[in-house]
Amino acid sequence: MKHHDLPASPETAHWGFLDPKLKPVLTIDSGDSVTIDCVSGNPEMMPPKELGFQILPEHLEIHRRVTKGTGNHIFTGPIYVEGAEPGDVLEVRVREIELRQDWGWNVFRPLVGTLPDDFPYYRCIHIPLDREGMTATMPWGLKIPIRPFFGQLAVAPRLEFGRQNSKEPREFGGNIDCKELTAGSTIYLPVWTKGALFSTGDGHALQGDGEVCGTAIETALTGTFEFIVRKDLTLSMPRAETPTHFITMGLDVDLDDAAVQALRAMIDWLGTLLGLSKEDAYSFCSFIVDLHITQTVNNVKGVHAMAEKRVIGRA
Repeated sequence: MKHHDLPASPETAHWGFLDPKLKPVLTIDSGDSVTIDCVSGNPEMMPPKELGFQILPEHLEIHRRVTKGTGNHIFTGPIYVEGAEPGDVLEVRVREIELRQDWGWNVFRPLVGTLPDDFPYYRCIHIPLDREGMTATMPWGLKIPIRPFFGQLAVAPRLEFGRQNSKEPREFGGNIDCKELTAGSTIYLPVWTKGALFSTGDGHALQGDGEVCGTAIETALTGTFEFIVRKDLTLSMPRAETPTHFITMGLDVDLDDAAVQALRAMIDWLGTLLGLSKEDAYSFCSFIVDLHITQTVNNVKGVHAMAEKRVIGRA
């Protein structure tokens, strides 16, 4: 088991898309860990010089040298994991997450977000981040604690899908925007292409469930991840766990259908974990499972179902 470092650079970045034909920028073995640097934001999101914020030089170099796709997310990757085959599951353990800069940005745009008719114009703000105190200072002066996580955790789409816009999350993961996936969490991603081809990006300092205006406090992060190929699992959609909860995910353009997906997956998981019939698991979910709106702003909407491990005796 080895540790690798993967910096963000024009040679390791792809911008605005996921593609099963991308060449890997790193090859690892199952069980290896990788520290991955990421950047976040298009040129128009960069703060003006007079604000005095640190701007990472590789961020500007990526803007200059990398061709942007149809989406706005800058990824680092992909990583080829030896032994990963279609039908397997890639277990990705999020070991550490650190801020890379002293600012974040938030944007809303016309015709997108949860209330497009209420805010039919563009606004971008820059938010100071305190890396020691782990706080963000709002424009009106309030300091709030931050909770960093990566919005984008993805394997490559299946070959027949071809190149995919980075905005819509799907069965390969991608722009899931689940705020629970902080350091100490694990996500399980179904593998659709040989080597899995994992990429990440879209660093968030803080986000509420829903990500209602279209963006969180977006920022540059470094994450350390451990990768394990699981041939004993079969999944059709991503699922996750934290130290305290099991999490299943639903993704659909219809929020009701996303909730159905997440709930059905939780019924199956609890049934397997606890040896319950589907009927008992369905009733049990009505007592102890919480349905959260992951995000409502990525065309394909998200719902995640959460079951507390302590309650079911699996803490």
